[in-house]
Amino acid sequence: MNWYLAKMVFRIICGEGNHTAQFDEQLRLISGESKEEAFHKAHMMGMKEEEIFFNKNMQLVQWQFISVSELYQLNELIDGAELYSKIEERENADSYLHIVRKKAEQIRFGNSLEMLNPA
Repeated sequence: MNWYLAKMVFRIICGEGNHTAQFDEQLRLISGESKEEAFHKAHMMGMKEEEIFFNKNMQLVQWQFISVSELYQLNELIDGAELYSKIEERENADSYLHIVRKKAEQIRFGNSLEMLNPA
């Protein structure tokens, strides 16, 4: 059995979709005998996780699965191995640093639920 890191992409549409396009990129660990099996497994997970619901403002929200956009085989798990990297460009560096530090504090002091559901 092999392990793969899959990037699954979802589109989030709220109401009529008259807003800036939103996409959720999720990194998932997937097991499989081959790259093809892992891709198929991740794709099926994404399809099963499509969702339509009403938010607190009674607007229809749709989570549409787009696809598996990246798939990497993990040959071995090494402490400290880099699994993902993304360069962020922000107009306000101080604001970004504040958010990063706040999330770190929430993890450190056990308020992970707040981190997952920011206000």
